[in-house]
Amino acid sequence: MPDDEDNGSAKQARAKRFKIFAGMLGVAALGGAAYWLLTHNHETTDDAFVQADVIELAPQVSGPVIALHITDNQIVQMGQPILEIDPRDYAVAADLARASVAVAQADLDVTKASSGATLDAAGHAVTEAANVIDESAKQAEALAAEAQRAQLDVKRYDELLKSTFASRQRYEQALADARGANARWKAAQSAADASRAALAQAQAKLADAQAAPLRVAQKEAALEQANANLAQAELNLSYTRIAAPRDGRITRRAVRQGDLVQKNQTLGYLVTNPPWIEANYKETQLTRMKPGQPVKVRVDAYPDHDFAAHVDSIQAGSGSRFSLLPTENATGNYVKVVQRVPVKIVFDDPSDPLLQKLSPGLSVVPDVDVGVEAPGNSSGAK
Repeated sequence: MPDDEDNGSAKQARAKRFKIFAGMLGVAALGGAAYWLLTHNHETTDDAFVQADVIELAPQVSGPVIALHITDNQIVQMGQPILEIDPRDYAVAADLARASVAVAQADLDVTKASSGATLDAAGHAVTEAANVIDESAKQAEALAAEAQRAQLDVKRYDELLKSTFASRQRYEQALADARGANARWKAAQSAADASRAALAQAQAKLADAQAAPLRVAQKEAALEQANANLAQAELNLSYTRIAAPRDGRITRRAVRQGDLVQKNQTLGYLVTNPPWIEANYKETQLTRMKPGQPVKVRVDAYPDHDFAAHVDSIQAGSGSRFSLLPTENATGNYVKVVQRVPVKIVFDDPSDPLLQKLSPGLSVVPDVDVGVEAPGNSSGAK
């Protein structure tokens, strides 16, 4: 009888252990099912960091810093003064450029006023001078013939005077007529020469009138160049005052008042607002991920505050593809490695005061709800 009692007790113990084990399996199964229901529509990663636009602050002109309006880690607004470079050299250059513009303008005005006759008037003057030359030439030719005839008359009357067939009075008259004709011929020649000189002068005026537009164009070009130099000088003068290009925080300041800075020298950095998240998800986690899906972001620096965000975009390529030295899988032995793809996540509430405290490089853990249909998509996994 004692053996039967021992066997019964052993069976009861085994049955009890089986029930406990079965209960534990049931609880584990329920827990696993609950975990799957809660997480199968969520994709998360700890390979994620805060990012922001970081603007390098550098001057575009050289000179000593006469005023510094910022300090390390200071919050600045767009347009707020950052520093001032001694503007005196650039102000003088601007004044000189302004004076050059005035000189070029005066030169242009004088050139326009003294450009000579208009093209039409100069052409008309050349035509008239040519006509006068033609008339003078014809008159000189006629007077030359008359002088020649008068000279022949003198010769003939000289012979008749010797043979007493002509009186001395008639001879002297012929001689006077010859002298008068010769004088008129010479006068006509002088008039023809004067007409040719007048033609040359009229042609010079025509050439001057034809060249006037070119001279005016050259002076206008000189004025434009002077204006361009003035604009550059005024621009350089404006560069002596550096202002914040955007809202953000100053970091890694590398300038002090009194420093002699050079063009393009790094003076510090401006971390702009608002920041965003760059999350490097495994390629296997992107199956249902789409832009617009909601994201819950937890920042390690502020573990008690959840930030609301959404997926902005997914990079067109893995991170390794755009690295400095991309992998070359066509050489050596190949071992498959799950790639990571950067996903840009932006915050929903830019006015959240804690966003002002987030700095590039901080670690975050984003949780994307891939079970939500993204806006603009007609279909999606639920």
